[in-house]
Amino acid sequence: MIAAEVTLPRILVLASGSGTNLQALIEAARERDFPGQIVAVGCNRPGAFALERAAQAGIETFTVDHTGYDSREAFDAALLAAIMKFNPDVVVLAGFMRILTADFVRALKGKMLNIHPSLLPRYTGLNTHQRVIDAGDTLHGVSIHFVTEDLDGGPVIAQAEVRVDPSDTAATLAEKVQRQEHILYPVVIRWFCEGRIQLDGHQVLFDGAALEGPMRLGADD
Repeated sequence: MIAAEVTLPRILVLASGSGTNLQALIEAARERDFPGQIVAVGCNRPGAFALERAAQAGIETFTVDHTGYDSREAFDAALLAAIMKFNPDVVVLAGFMRILTADFVRALKGKMLNIHPSLLPRYTGLNTHQRVIDAGDTLHGVSIHFVTEDLDGGPVIAQAEVRVDPSDTAATLAEKVQRQEHILYPVVIRWFCEGRIQLDGHQVLFDGAALEGPMRLGADD
């Protein structure tokens, strides 16, 4: 009797730049017990190094160049069509520097994750590291959340903290946060692929129970 082939959950990654979080996920997915497979990497910038990382790993790539579209809606429609060709179970935003339309987000609700370099709900948007320094905060970090129509406002699944030292600059703080990103994102994606995390309305469920707040890794230097 021939054993049935096990089909792993299909992961599609969207990136705009160098793809360091993509690389962390590629390395995690190489582990024998990783419960998902990266089926494609998409970019909105043809020259993004993330495409090279994917190619080196033997992962199919595609580009939907946002400069070729006269509206955000037209770009998002083309991007969504490209994504759906791969029938993903989860879409992972890894430094994808586009604000997505409500229609796009609704089409992938509960199936799209994003990583943001702050302890949400603090410091949505850009330049988070300098804003943390300017505010005199002693803790900073990274958040992973479900994507909703609200920019950086979807329900947060997990966070990791870093300490802010008096000597920190935006650059050194970015390095600290990025180290935590590379640890936390693959863990959360593993949970998603295992069916352990789900979006129920505006509530994150973990193992079927509603989270009272984000799961949190402690402060790290």
